[in-house]
Amino acid sequence: MGRDASRTEAFSDAVIAIVLTLMAVELLQLGPEQAREHGVAAALAHEWPAYLAYVITFAIVGQVWLTHHNMWRYVARVDQLLLVFNLLLLLFVAAIPFTASLLAQNLRGTVADQRLTAALYVGAVLGEALFFNLSWWWARRRGLLRADLDPRLARAVSRRFMVGPVLYVVAFSLVFINPVLSLCAYLLLVGVYLVPGPGDVRA
Repeated sequence: MGRDASRTEAFSDAVIAIVLTLMAVELLQLGPEQAREHGVAAALAHEWPAYLAYVITFAIVGQVWLTHHNMWRYVARVDQLLLVFNLLLLLFVAAIPFTASLLAQNLRGTVADQRLTAALYVGAVLGEALFFNLSWWWARRRGLLRADLDPRLARAVSRRFMVGPVLYVVAFSLVFINPVLSLCAYLLLVGVYLVPGPGDVRA
């Protein structure tokens, strides 16, 4: 028997809220010794990779929450496998702050370290996007969506969700040119998803 989806959505909201909070704790740091030695302005300027990673990663996780919220408006019931897919989605979302911190620490490191940490970062973001698509595909396949959902809208939402993983791979490829450029590409992708599309909440 399918179960009501509201508890799953509430749990997901709580996890994403905690992730956003932990991300601020991990990335927005400024040691008092560093500030005393170099001055606050210089110390802040030195930490720019962490602040850039924070802004971009906050935008990515925020976009995940927006899309998750929009998608789950159409999910009427859940089954065991949909719950598992959603948990795996959250597993990757929860790993994003750690990978963002690693990437920020190594933006001024060796080329090999930059590429490795960028690969871990895109791995977390790509994993989240893939399980997002799997969740939607399974909900459609098992008839867990609202009965009044227009099939044409469901197909349009599917096509839009599938764009995400492709764009994340393109953004990752830019790390071989410049890791900062790659990070900025992720921010651009968030902007693409902020443009109203199929399945979004209308004003």
